[in-house]
Amino acid sequence: MSNGFDQQAMLTTLQNLVECESPTSDADSAQEITELAQRLSKDWLPGQSRVEHHDGRPVWRWGPAQPHVLLLGHLDTVWPKGTLETIPFAVNGDRITGPGVFDMKAGVVQGWAALHALDPDSNSHVGMLLTTDEETGSQCSRGVIAESIVNARAVIVLEPSQSGALKTRRKGTSNYLMKFHGMASHAGLDPERGINSLIAAAEFITFTTGLGNTTEGTSVTPTIAHAGTTTNTVPHLAEVAVDVRAWNRTEQERVDTAIRAFAATIPVRIEIIGGIDRPAMEAAMSADLFNLAQKSQRTLGLPELAECAVGGASDGNLTAAAGVPTIDGMGAVGDGAHADFEWASASGMVHRAGLLLDVLRALKP
Repeated sequence: MSNGFDQQAMLTTLQNLVECESPTSDADSAQEITELAQRLSKDWLPGQSRVEHHDGRPVWRWGPAQPHVLLLGHLDTVWPKGTLETIPFAVNGDRITGPGVFDMKAGVVQGWAALHALDPDSNSHVGMLLTTDEETGSQCSRGVIAESIVNARAVIVLEPSQSGALKTRRKGTSNYLMKFHGMASHAGLDPERGINSLIAAAEFITFTTGLGNTTEGTSVTPTIAHAGTTTNTVPHLAEVAVDVRAWNRTEQERVDTAIRAFAATIPVRIEIIGGIDRPAMEAAMSADLFNLAQKSQRTLGLPELAECAVGGASDGNLTAAAGVPTIDGMGAVGDGAHADFEWASASGMVHRAGLLLDVLRALKP
């Protein structure tokens, strides 16, 4: 027992979660991990948790459906099934390893531990939601997230921290799949009869190099391109995927307008799939909660709590954009999200659970 939290019990629960592999793309795994979370959480939480389905995806929920304070996270990981064979769950001193341990199953257990320690008369305003498609953009979970924050005055995202720092700003993300429809023809017999979609795609890729803005921190990155069927055919279809990141909505909208206005020099038909996905999480939406967390950290006698801005997006972008004060990175302390050296701190799990507990007490109505 450490600081009122049973670290060994936390590690045992974490091991069970990590050893239930849950890649986002595997529907059976998503169902399995939510059902396991329902069983495991019985040892931590008062009342019954539940597994629900929204737009074909399972989610795990506890507490009121529209709480005043929402703990938000996810159970899916980027790791394919079988990763445990090469990266098994292990605890080596303070270092915990295993697929998804840092992003973000340790944060889930920390949330449960904090709720377990919360005074019974202080938890009626708190709810917790864990989705299973966050790593691919939460397309199916957006509705239930929006529903959950109708009455919320605070959202605490249990994503991992950045070197212990809370995430007070996140870049917004936009994603585009550009399809250039031309006309096929024989490259040797009559190339002039074709409309080369690959040329249009190349023009577009060159065009994107001028859309970024280093001063504003906006990046526009072509990431995947496909074109053609055979080496002697003018390609009738070319596709280009583009990743856009920006610190504010204005920049996302500027890039979106520019992409939609692009015109090739040859008469291809341009199809645009996607657009602004997760709006930026701006500092104003996290300032008060970060100050509260800093105060709690000092009360607990822990090192000064830092804040940071990160390029990756989370579901915190969605809640902040909806106007609900949101703090992110309240989950694991460690490193290596999406990397094979992913790890979480065992002592950090206890410290972060204590921090979360103090913040939840301070947010009591």
